[in-house]
Amino acid sequence: MQDSLTFRKREQISIWIAVLLLILYLSPLYILGENAHIRVHDNLDSNIAWYKVLVRSGELFGSINATIPQVINGLPRNAYGTEFSGIVWLHALFSSMTAYALSQTITRAFAFLGMYLLLKRHFLQEKEFYLIRVGVALTFALTPFWPSGMLSTLGMPLALWAFLTIREGKASWKEWLTLALLPFYASFVLGFFFFLTAMALLWLRDLAAKKRWNVPFLGSIAFMTAIFLAIEYRLVLSLLFGEEPTSRNEFVSSTLGFWHTIRLVFKNYLFGHTHVMTLHTYVILPILFIAFIFAVMKSEKGTVEKRFLFLFVLNFVLSTWYAFWFYKGWQPLKEQFALLNTFNFARFHFLRPLVIYLDFALALQILWRQTKKWRNLAMVALILQTMLLGAFNEEIRYRIAGTPSFKEFYAEHLFHEIKEYIGKPQSSYRVASIGLHPVIAQYNGFYTLDTYNNFYPLSYKHEFRKIIAKELDKSPELKDYFDHWGNRVYIFSAELGKHYDFRKTSHKKIRHLQLNTAVFKKMGGRYLFSSVPIMNAQENHLRLLKTFTDSESVWKIYLYEVE
Repeated sequence: MQDSLTFRKREQISIWIAVLLLILYLSPLYILGENAHIRVHDNLDSNIAWYKVLVRSGELFGSINATIPQVINGLPRNAYGTEFSGIVWLHALFSSMTAYALSQTITRAFAFLGMYLLLKRHFLQEKEFYLIRVGVALTFALTPFWPSGMLSTLGMPLALWAFLTIREGKASWKEWLTLALLPFYASFVLGFFFFLTAMALLWLRDLAAKKRWNVPFLGSIAFMTAIFLAIEYRLVLSLLFGEEPTSRNEFVSSTLGFWHTIRLVFKNYLFGHTHVMTLHTYVILPILFIAFIFAVMKSEKGTVEKRFLFLFVLNFVLSTWYAFWFYKGWQPLKEQFALLNTFNFARFHFLRPLVIYLDFALALQILWRQTKKWRNLAMVALILQTMLLGAFNEEIRYRIAGTPSFKEFYAEHLFHEIKEYIGKPQSSYRVASIGLHPVIAQYNGFYTLDTYNNFYPLSYKHEFRKIIAKELDKSPELKDYFDHWGNRVYIFSAELGKHYDFRKTSHKKIRHLQLNTAVFKKMGGRYLFSSVPIMNAQENHLRLLKTFTDSESVWKIYLYEVE
């Protein structure tokens, strides 16, 4: 009894230390505010501004056929997703940076809670493993997840805790409430479609092995799926009744040869993916291989070893599936079935954060059961992984990399000056950007012909292409990028390539730009915001009006008018 109380007290202390570390990790977002440094790719360059544009448009609850006039002369409202997403409401109720900080807090808190509950209830129940439970939950919560994914991947342990408890027939209202609420702060297509598919496979495995239907477990899968589909009604209706072709109809995702695919298998296995970063390479992976040796050498494998080996293999299988989805041998089949192109089934690898960290916990348990030397190694691994993840804090990582702060990136004061200089209602003209992301102009209220969105009308892509056709012809890379992906509807320059971050410290110039400004003007375009000087502006019927810069911005904007 005394030992039980001692373990409980130690575990409570460990939890409070983990909470304090989480608070410390998140503190730069609250202390620095808009001076904080955060991720640009698929974050500042897109999602954060999307929420602002959507809320400001007045179309948050717009109809299925509504459009957002600020973007590409009428971006379909459905391109911005559901209005029932929690992150959208954070951005509706708070300033962008405050909403971002709150979202990070919510996600990491529930990631910690979910992994802790999962380990304590279903995997590491013994009292002596409290340090592993708390430590792995903390490291999982510190992973540098894709911000707008919310709990799409980091919420999986919480969902798995609920599903496994229901599967055992021991659930209370808490598990069902968890399954009901998670869909409001997660994405179906960016995580939970694949997770729920895995749960369905688990149910089928149980059915085959135990000859029992387990109706509550099956019902829980259907229950959560139904809530997701109701929340994502815009996506469902678009898939079922969408008539106009979108940019996704021209996706060509299978382009890799066999050996390039094999290389991608191991690249993903060793280093992960930017949207589901796990930082498992240097600490976790060696621990997994050491535990693998112990598990394989054990003559009679218990539940821990069997679960560990299953997850160990599954981790590699998911990387293999991810890579081979881009193997060119798939392309004929994808051309026959449009859904295989428009929906990214490679994202089964989004299960890997859950798989890797759950396997990490089991590996540490295996080492803990060996000699004291291996137990010490397990504790050192937990400390090193925590330190590694702490060093990957956004403020540390992006400040060292020289990434602009939130305020420097969106440069509201600078773009307010440009708006005042033009002196017309922003809805009365259209702009585009060169050398910087068009989302910056969108964030500042300008109506843009260029954009970055997951889908938009295919007819618009073809019309916009006429503006940049000669630049695409100069660069096979840009041509393939635009024609076979096309989410970035940018004014591309072959001289700049696939770079959209030329700051005022850059000495880059464009000397041989060839744009069809007649088409640009026909589409409503009047001004170009360029972060680099265009030396042959007159040849493109562009007139430099003024150059703008200030101390709060990393940009120097050359304002050109189409003649």
